[in-house]
Amino acid sequence: MKVKDMRLLSTAELQAKLDDARHELMNLRFQSVTGQLTDTSRLKKTRRLIAQFETILSEQKSAGQREGEK
Repeated sequence: MKVKDMRLLSTAELQAKLDDARHELMNLRFQSVTGQLTDTSRLKKTRRLIAQFETILSEQKSAGQREGEK
């Protein structure tokens, strides 16, 4: 999913996708520890995805606060 598409999602949808990504990261960590993970690049990709979701949520939150001030 591209950042451009992420910005079009609602806050609830972003939060749901963030929760899913965090759950996937937890599963990937377990697989890595037990030696079952073959594609280790998925760890980095998932961490980056989580950071993107958190950044967009933060931007939406600050934009909402700015609108409240006006």
